Amino acid sequence: MGKFTEGKTFKNENFSDMEAQGAEFENCHFINCNLAEVNLGSSMFMDCTFENCDLGMAVIRNTAFQNVEFNNCKLIGLAFDECNPFLLAMKFENCNLGFSTFYKQKLKKTKFTGCKLEEVDFSETDLTEAIFADCDLIGAIFDNTNLERADLSTAYQFSIDPEKNEIYNARFSHQNVIGLLQKYDIIVE
Repeated sequence: MGKFTEGKTFKNENFSDMEAQGAEFENCHFINCNLAEVNLGSSMFMDCTFENCDLGMAVIRNTAFQNVEFNNCKLIGLAFDECNPFLLAMKFENCNLGFSTFYKQKLKKTKFTGCKLEEVDFSETDLTEAIFADCDLIGAIFDNTNLERADLSTAYQFSIDPEKNEIYNARFSHQNVIGLLQKYDIIVE
């Protein structure tokens, strides 16, 4: 595989045998690919989509994800806190991100739809205006997290301490807030 690839579709490929470290992908599509435990360190993915891929435990140290979409992917145990923060922009739909960490990343307006986010570490993460649509956040860690104007109205199984997180104008539903956060100017729908 070349170091720079543009406009290519990878289908049913197993990257475990390939050297992907330091590679650059622009406007590429990955469909049903296995990238589990692959070293993607210092790689760049720009305007790429991943569909039905397994990236579980992949190494993403200094990896750039710029305008990248993940659909129906396994992203278990990924250290997103180690990836390149420059122009970091991702979207997740129906993905399993269990046991991953986003510690201190800036994820403003990031959209998570139908995702399993079990034990995900969002400590000190900027999730301003992020959307958690129909997401399972069981055991997710929110500590000094900015959730201002975030939408958690359809999220479930989360525990967020309003004293340790910024939640001004965050959206919650009656079912998931149970009236405990009224004095914090949140919008209950």
